[in-house]
Formats: sequence, C-alpha cells, structure tokens
Amino acid sequence: MGSAPRRAGGGWFTLFTLAWLAIWTVQLTPVQLLLPLQLNTPDDASGWIGGVVSSGVIMAIGGLVAIIAGPVSGALSDRTRSKWGRRRPWALAGVWLMALCLVALASATSVWAVALAWVGVSVGVAVASAAFTALIADQLREQRGAASAAVSSSQALGIIVGVGAVVLLGLGVADAYLVLAGFIAVVGTVATALLPDPLPARSAEPAGSASEREAVASAPARRFTAFRDRNFAWMLGARLVVNIGNALGTALLLFFILYGLHEDPGTAEDRLLLLILVYTVFVVGASIWSGRISDRSGRRKGIVVGAAILQGLAAALILAVPTFELTMVAAAFLGVGYGAFSSVGLALATDLLPNERDHARDLGVVNVAMALGQLLGPLIGAGLVALVGGFWLVFAVSAVLSIIGGLMHLPIVAARNRPSGGEPCVAWGRSAPHPDRITWICHHVP
Repeated sequence: MGSAPRRAGGGWFTLFTLAWLAIWTVQLTPVQLLLPLQLNTPDDASGWIGGVVSSGVIMAIGGLVAIIAGPVSGALSDRTRSKWGRRRPWALAGVWLMALCLVALASATSVWAVALAWVGVSVGVAVASAAFTALIADQLREQRGAASAAVSSSQALGIIVGVGAVVLLGLGVADAYLVLAGFIAVVGTVATALLPDPLPARSAEPAGSASEREAVASAPARRFTAFRDRNFAWMLGARLVVNIGNALGTALLLFFILYGLHEDPGTAEDRLLLLILVYTVFVVGASIWSGRISDRSGRRKGIVVGAAILQGLAAALILAVPTFELTMVAAAFLGVGYGAFSSVGLALATDLLPNERDHARDLGVVNVAMALGQLLGPLIGAGLVALVGGFWLVFAVSAVLSIIGGLMHLPIVAARNRPSGGEPCVAWGRSAPHPDRITWICHHVP
C-alpha cells in the first residue's frame, strides 16, 4: 500500500494480471477437469454419481477452509511491517503452498489424500488472493474497475490455459498437476517479487501520541465494522448467492457432457474445451468493457444487477433446451453475465470497504464469498444430481439463485464518491440517501 492512491501503468497491470492468471489456472483447472477425472467412477450405470458426489464434497471442504484462511491472512497482512512489504510475504506464502500441494495431488491415490492436498491448494489460493486483491484498494482509486476486470478476465483465461494445455498436450492427471505446480511457482513468484508493495506512510504524530493511543484503543471496535455496515453485508450475501449460481452452471460441465448430453467419452474433453473457449471469450470481453464503463460513469450497481440476471437466463436456456448447440449459446450469455458481474462486482466491493486499516482482511472476506460460492456449487450440484438422477434441477436452481443474487444488490447504496485515502475511520457516513451518488463522510476515531 502506498501513502496515497495512484494511477498504475502498463507494467503494474501486466504483472497483476499474470499473478491472477496463475492463481485462477491452478484453482480452476482441477475444479473443471482434473479432480473429476481423478475421482470419476464409471464402473456401472449409476457409478458415475459417486464421482460427482466425491468431487463436490472435496471442493466444498476446500471452500470451507478458505473461509478462515482468507480473512485471517488478510488481517495479518494488514498489520505486517516487514522489509519486504506487508502483502508480498503473504502472497509468496500462498503461491508456494499451492505449488507444494499440487505436487501432492499428483501422487494422491486415495480420496482422503486428494481431499487433504486440495485443502492445501484452497488455503494457498485464499492467502494469495487476499494479498493480491488488497493491492487494488491500497494503490488504486480511478482504475479499480480496470483492475477488477483484470481479475475476472484472468479467471476465464485461466480455465482456457489450464484445460487447453491438458487437452492439447495430452497430459495425464499426474503430469498436469506437476505442470500447474511449476506454473504457479514461477509466475506467482516473479509477479509477487516485482509488484510494488510499499509500506503505508507513517503517521506524522509522534509515537505514543494521543491520536495513536486512540487508534490502538479503537482496534477492537473496528474488528467487525465491515459486518455492521448494511451495504457491505448485502454485497457479501449477494456475491455468495450469484457465485453459487455460476458454479452450478459451470463446475459440473464435464459430467453434464458425459451423462447429461450423453456425448462419447472420447470427445468429451474436446467438447468441454470448446464450451470453455466460448465462455472465456465473452467473459474477457464483458469484463474489460463493463469495468471501463463503470470507472467512467462511477455507477456500478445497475451493471451488477443486470449481469447476474443475464447469468440466470443462460442457465434457464440450458434447462429449456439441453443440447450441446444450445449449451454453447448459453455459454456465451453466461460469459457476458459473469464477466460483467465479477469485474464490476469486485470494484463495487472495493468501493464499499468500511475501513482503511483493514483492506486486506475485508477483501479476504469478499474473496471468500466468491470462492465459497464456486466451491459450494459443486457440492450442492452433486446433491441435486443424486436427488433426481440428472442435471435439470442443477440448472433450474442455478437460474433462480443467479436472479435472486442480482436482485439482492438493489438495497445497496453504491459508493460513488467515497475517498480511499485519508485518516483511519471507524465508519463511513452518507450525506444523502441517493441510490447511486453519495458523498461519504469519515467518522473519525472518537
């Protein structure tokens, strides 16, 4: 975090995007392809359901552990004052935890070994994500939409990079995990080392001054400021619901192609790659376009609501016409909806941060709302598949949750003119109840 928000150049955005590309690649390639392949049990007519359930449970366990790891590591990085910076040590720790646990996944032969190694990967993702996301709030003001677009477009590209490499290079599951481990170790380490991470400017007050003592004394009162903030709480809940809806529509695609569309197993991976490619193109385009529009207009809430509803309509299309051709069309709509939602939604979350001192902790919670949704989705989806013996209920619930999550943003009073620098605040107050345009007033430490 610098002493004041600044405009970042092309080098900063390149390193930031590469860091997120590596994180998303090593998280989503196992979710979309490697874990289902590793746990698939096509031993009889109904045996495949066991693989679906095992995948869903393991992914959900990883998500639950990440609930703790993200905010805790974020809170610790907020208070870290090392000579290497305060975000960098935690980002590097997360990167190398991912790499080591991916190596462990390559040699895992039992369901329990896979589960344990995947929990380690999930913790590493949560720790690194909290550190990298904090850079948006620490160092940017006018470019938050663009930085959030880099995060969300990297998510879509990460699936293409990972799944594409596995399919096109013909990698086995174990080899694929080792390649992913090397990728995150090299790219993550380089990006972490080169991204700026200056310590916050020291207070002009002398040590032991009254203002410093008051700030320290107020720390317990600030601990739950974010959760007491009505707008921040609505945003978290809505973000979780929309991401569960997205995960229901995407996380079980390989199983849907095999057992819902009854495609030939020899071509299933190619079909999956084609769907992911269509999805990715539209995610990237929508992320960049919507992020820039929201930066220029300062209005984010309307884009987020519309994007979530479009995602729900895409799931409803698959439900209505479950063919591969219509699934490709739905993948395009889903990409537009989720691309706009993820980029502008993260920028909105950054605008709503209640306290300057707790950026990484609170953004760790924001990341958890997204990651938990993406990892609970497969568990819920597995239960729905087991309940009805098919996939129609999965897409029905995906459509309903996406639309509900979008509408949950309506009570949020969007923070358009809120400053991101200045003195630490216990809370932010609003000068007028306009739904989209506010002047924020800092309530200083009493």
